[in-house]
Amino acid sequence: MFQITKLRCEYKENPIGIDWKVIPRISWKLLSDVRDCAQSAYQVQVATDRAFEAVRWDSGKIISAQSIHVELDSMQLEARTRYYYRVQAWDGFGANTGWSTASFFETGLADASGWQAEWITAPESLIPQADDRSPQLRTFFEVAGAVESARIYVTALGLYELKLNDERVGDHYFTPGWTSYWNRLQYQTYEVTGLLKEGDNALGALLGNGWYKGYLGYRGQKETYGANRALLLELHIRYKDGSEQHVFSGNRWQAGESAIRMSDIYMGEHYDARLERDWRDRSQDGWQQAAVVEHPKDIIVAQENVPVTKLERLKPIELVRTPKGELVLDMGQNMVGWLSFSVQGEAGHTVELVHAEVLDSEGNFYRDNIRSAQQCVRYTLKGGEKETYEPHFTFQGFRFVLLAGFGENVQLDDFTGVVLHSNMERTGDFECSDPLVNQLHHNILWGQKGNFLDVPTDCPQRDERLGWTGDAQMFVRTASYLMNTAPFFTKWLRDLKADQTPEGGIPFFIPNLQRSYTEDSMEKSHSSAAWGDAATICPWTVYEMYGDARLLAEQYDSMKKWITYMREQGSNPYLWNTGFHFGDWLGLDSKPDSYIGATDRDYVATAFYAYSTELTRKAAEVLGHAEDAEYYRALHGNIVEAFSSEFVTPSGRLAVSTQTAQVLALKFGLVEGAVKERAVQKLKDLLAEAGDHLTTGFVGTPYLNPVLSENGHNELAYKLLFQKDYPSWLYQVTKGATTIWEHWDGIKEDGSFWSADMNSFNHYAYGAIGEWLYRYVAGIGTDEALPGFKRVHIKPQPGAGLDFVRASVETMYGSVASSWSRSEDGMMEVRVTVPANTTGVVVLPGAKLQGLLEAGVPAEQAAGVHRMSAADGGSSVEVELGSGSYCFTYVSVG
Repeated sequence: MFQITKLRCEYKENPIGIDWKVIPRISWKLLSDVRDCAQSAYQVQVATDRAFEAVRWDSGKIISAQSIHVELDSMQLEARTRYYYRVQAWDGFGANTGWSTASFFETGLADASGWQAEWITAPESLIPQADDRSPQLRTFFEVAGAVESARIYVTALGLYELKLNDERVGDHYFTPGWTSYWNRLQYQTYEVTGLLKEGDNALGALLGNGWYKGYLGYRGQKETYGANRALLLELHIRYKDGSEQHVFSGNRWQAGESAIRMSDIYMGEHYDARLERDWRDRSQDGWQQAAVVEHPKDIIVAQENVPVTKLERLKPIELVRTPKGELVLDMGQNMVGWLSFSVQGEAGHTVELVHAEVLDSEGNFYRDNIRSAQQCVRYTLKGGEKETYEPHFTFQGFRFVLLAGFGENVQLDDFTGVVLHSNMERTGDFECSDPLVNQLHHNILWGQKGNFLDVPTDCPQRDERLGWTGDAQMFVRTASYLMNTAPFFTKWLRDLKADQTPEGGIPFFIPNLQRSYTEDSMEKSHSSAAWGDAATICPWTVYEMYGDARLLAEQYDSMKKWITYMREQGSNPYLWNTGFHFGDWLGLDSKPDSYIGATDRDYVATAFYAYSTELTRKAAEVLGHAEDAEYYRALHGNIVEAFSSEFVTPSGRLAVSTQTAQVLALKFGLVEGAVKERAVQKLKDLLAEAGDHLTTGFVGTPYLNPVLSENGHNELAYKLLFQKDYPSWLYQVTKGATTIWEHWDGIKEDGSFWSADMNSFNHYAYGAIGEWLYRYVAGIGTDEALPGFKRVHIKPQPGAGLDFVRASVETMYGSVASSWSRSEDGMMEVRVTVPANTTGVVVLPGAKLQGLLEAGVPAEQAAGVHRMSAADGGSSVEVELGSGSYCFTYVSVG
């Protein structure tokens, strides 16, 4: 078997509406039942018909192993055109896959100047700008003839939901998504051929406040980007006779009220079913001519991220009557989305659903940590038969739902939790012998599900839900093990670049909530160390995990501007000792009544300055900017020297004596030789002083276990993992957590809460331990020189407390798998899978060259094994091998 599978264009399967001005990239995976399978050549054909009778582009046979991000170089694309593509490949033995099944991509509108539609909204006389009622917009048109194809191109100020005749258009939610609205606004493309009918047709839209107009941020601000909700839409119909018909939003459309009386992301949604009406009925009163509004079109871009969709449905596990007598649903899982529910009663009766994450120590409904976000869905019945409802333009973060007005005869079957998040492909899987660690992995995954809803939010429930840069960079690699985050971060990084200040500063969160800064606000409003470094860490991580050099090139100027910004702070260009910094946020070694850990903030800032400079140097080398690479190499050397002068004592110890200080110096390579050895020992001593518990905050925690495993103290990293008392990851698990908490002691031992003002129970930053589970415990790692898992590194590091581990990651080339197990007699079994068209470097812990077997034969004789050598001072064996699945067995001497 040798075949091509999973063709993708820009990471997506059969995308429509892509930017026609950007050369698309094609990727594919190879399947082979033969070990050591590598592609030697490929051919790509592109046509405008599925039968490939009208081939528009042919690469010819290209001698190359490249199978990801293959550009359709020099191909001239046209707007609003579907292109079919297929691939065939050859391996090193001359075998040919034959042509793959055809896939397609479809280009979108020409460009901003090509929009002929007008922005429309409800007139002030119908719904004033200050009103939160959701308007409806509608138009009618005739279809006369056999339709070949039909597409809707649409965006909005606010959020939109479309209906064409009887059907909802598409399965996307919270469109057009949250971008830097002053600079960028996405539009979506929908294939609607099957929704049209001969004769009269009705096209309608609902508009909601969304991020554009509704409450946003933790200071109660509203209408951050604008006050006017509006729609921009074009329907292009192509008939089989070659003619076209267009329906554009404009003053021929009509506007009316809807049954949505209020809809807000934080506050919830109020719906009065008595006001429902058939929006397609032309005879109804109350419709007025839509108002045309002015708004730029040159900021509109094609959809970049994967859409938010409904991805799972959960049934409640219990109906709780609290000590206060309140009726509360328990979903069994802290989730993000909404409840779909059914209710029956008299017309005018109102029910309410209020959402929260936890019950208090007495078992009562608790929502103080939600702060001002009401998270309330209010539904007024029209009366009669059972009515079913779910919200349109709001989402909640919750496990528990207080039910008001439902009466006593509540049935669990009448409620379903609908989980929504950006529809990223699940790529990572991890399982081990310890059920608590498995629950921790579950919690990390659900933290990502809950917080990757169009932007990487810090938390999904309270009056915040912002794309904090620090949280994103801390979690980006873990996120990229768990799911394919490349399109997600591509869109978010473009917003980061758009919101970057002219001087190169990076806002605390992206998209930003203010368009510019005054001198008085600059220090407090952007550019904290470790937060602003998302500008370098995120694009570099995406490059490592997906081999995406184009995104790296796209963000390169932003990376450089960030380095320049740091360099120009203060009088010493090699130290960053000015400005506001969050420091080791929520570090447990902080002073009383402070959120900022004890690690000196100038220390943290200079450490990240060095790290970002080193990443920018690497990016310059990858992109072929030799002069830049030398500049950043020299700058990095000067920063390290200045760091040493400032923070290393004459006797060779770090002047800042905290766990995080040691971790950062070791992780970022700021110390070497005897100073490094002392830092490792000091970290070990500090952990011992804390009873082998961490005291790190947001900055130090992501690197703590990796630093221990990389510096000869893997057993201590495992000890930290398995701690069950506060503070630890498993403490949260023992307290019933189903997602990651913001605070190590969000719920204290006595059942009381940390505090109400900042105590999210779905806050993914500390979930960065997931990288350690995949990269060190299971051992699955990347290679900077051959990114995207072109060369797979597998180096499992077993530790006390686990008998087996199984993990896999679906990479751009295929599935990488690593598992290990050990028996009481010391026998180790390590299984690995390396995808076709890649190679692997496997380090077998505790193995010797003699006695190492692969599938029952001496490993050196096994097919696919290229080289074997002793490693780690003779305590391990390193094996270079080709693609395929392998099973190594040996008696461990570790």
